Amino acid sequence: MILKAKHNIFIYTFFRWFVIRKMRRSFHSVQLKGDFTDRGLPVLLICNHMSWWDGIWAFHFNREVLHRKFHFMMLEEQLRKNWFFKYTGGFSVTKKSKSIIETIYYTAELLQNPENSVLMFPQGEIQSMHLHQFHFENGIGKILGKTSDPFQIVMLANLVDYFSDVKPNVAIYFEEFSGKPVKNEIEKAYNDFYGKCIRLQQLIKS
Repeated sequence: MILKAKHNIFIYTFFRWFVIRKMRRSFHSVQLKGDFTDRGLPVLLICNHMSWWDGIWAFHFNREVLHRKFHFMMLEEQLRKNWFFKYTGGFSVTKKSKSIIETIYYTAELLQNPENSVLMFPQGEIQSMHLHQFHFENGIGKILGKTSDPFQIVMLANLVDYFSDVKPNVAIYFEEFSGKPVKNEIEKAYNDFYGKCIRLQQLIKS
């Protein structure tokens, strides 16, 4: 049986305050770069996974742009260790387990509610920030196969540069996916999007 998200207003409010404070102390800047047209639908967030910070940055993006109840998939062993994440939108996934089917159905169920956003890291693991080509695991395809109601897919790319600053600068690029919601097309679109973000980032001067 999976661990489902149970948003708690007090823990969620504290976590929101913690995120703001943590980012202000840790980074020189955190910039959001992109466009999003809110059509009043649930949102599936697709994001690269290079660090512990990725979920924090996605939470920030959700708070600033999407304004939805935030959910995110997390390895069960990590969610049990960091139990408070369950009360900020975390729900569990266990690879190579029968319970993964329950996780797929639960994620699809979340994407039927227009008040929700769901964050996924289709890579399935943390990988080097220097990786520029991504391969998505099968989980995203199985979730898409269980969804029938319309929802929006937003691609996120987190990029970090120091330039001449002591603390790092974070750029959170985002773009809505508008193609056919199948794994291979989303994977290709994400790789094209990420490559474009890298080129844009290279044009920035300190």
